[in-house]
Amino acid sequence: MPSLKPSPLAPKRFPTLAPVHGVRLATTAAGIRYVGRTDLLLAVMPEGTAVGGVVTTSKSASAPVKWCQSGIKQGRARALVVNSGNSNTFTGKRGVATVRATAATAAALVGCRPDEVFVASTGVIGEPPDSTKITKALPGLFAALEPGAWRTAAEAIRTTDTFAKAAGATARIGNARVNIAGIAKGSGMIAPNMATMLSFVFTDAAIPPKALQRMVAAMADRTFNAITVDSDTSTSDTVLVFATGAVRHPRVASAAAPLLADFRAKLEGVMRDLAHQIVRDGEGAQKFIAVTVSGATDDVSARRIGMTIANSPLVKTAIAGGDPNWGRVVMAVGKAGEPANIAKLSIAMGGRPIARKGEIVKGYSDAKVARYLKGREVAIEVDVAVGRGRATVWTCDLTHGYIDINASYKT
Repeated sequence: MPSLKPSPLAPKRFPTLAPVHGVRLATTAAGIRYVGRTDLLLAVMPEGTAVGGVVTTSKSASAPVKWCQSGIKQGRARALVVNSGNSNTFTGKRGVATVRATAATAAALVGCRPDEVFVASTGVIGEPPDSTKITKALPGLFAALEPGAWRTAAEAIRTTDTFAKAAGATARIGNARVNIAGIAKGSGMIAPNMATMLSFVFTDAAIPPKALQRMVAAMADRTFNAITVDSDTSTSDTVLVFATGAVRHPRVASAAAPLLADFRAKLEGVMRDLAHQIVRDGEGAQKFIAVTVSGATDDVSARRIGMTIANSPLVKTAIAGGDPNWGRVVMAVGKAGEPANIAKLSIAMGGRPIARKGEIVKGYSDAKVARYLKGREVAIEVDVAVGRGRATVWTCDLTHGYIDINASYKT
């Protein structure tokens, strides 16, 4: 793989995140694939920690994803083990054995059941993993656990990422202050269908497993499921949210409890921030693109149209080249197969009207829109004039850098 410079869309600095009470982290270089860099993360949480999550709907899901699916159903967690460099996908019985050995080793160290250990992997597909590289490294990681090691944790789970991704917030539940901190990795093979992207969010709030699962599933739909880099759904997509319950606050009865209003907003904000950072690190990306579709039959239809626009190579390459070829947006709307009144279709870029009610606007200038497209942030607004559905999705442009990275990923 070529050495990658940080994306021009990357945040200026790694955020300062507060420690989440009860969470301890450690990383190491286990030599799973990479040389001279960390590639293994262990996070440990206290007894009673709740977990909620969503994973890829890919039929080629990895062994760790299948393990996590089972763990999410039982709703409790004590540890998380994540490796980069090998996705442990399409690895047969050996891959399953690696997950079980990892969970068993971590469980013995922590003092919990193996099904309370969550395992995630990211990297190349189809290469049988060497489980001993992970299991031999875990005792040292357990001895090195410390609170607040967010940056090293985010670094350890990277693959083609050009920068470490993290976000955090503080929320109020009653009179108590709770912390939220999350990390993520992702750069290519990004078009989540969850109902090669990983995200782990931690909070010291006390949220029951069922309530947490309901919140996470709904929020993932509006954040991680509303991004795309290249339209390819990874075999490893996993989003997990852990709630340690280490901060005392009024009892939470349900996901919709008014008491959780601020917490819900802050948690979704953290998840959205992480999702946006993944797009901003899209392989070869030079521009961050927000596509907003309104006037659809419903919000689901609006998102399908938005994703069709966002996934169009013709739209993405036009934006990369600063070419205001809005006809490609018209093409994508029609391609989506969703209800749309083309005779009343309206299109704008960055608030600059291009087409209105099915016709190009009077006085439209390609040159003005081309100047706008020179910027790093691009907004495409489309109204399909058939209803009140609305959705925003996020993507990036498609440049030759994407080819350079993916043509040499394995070698």
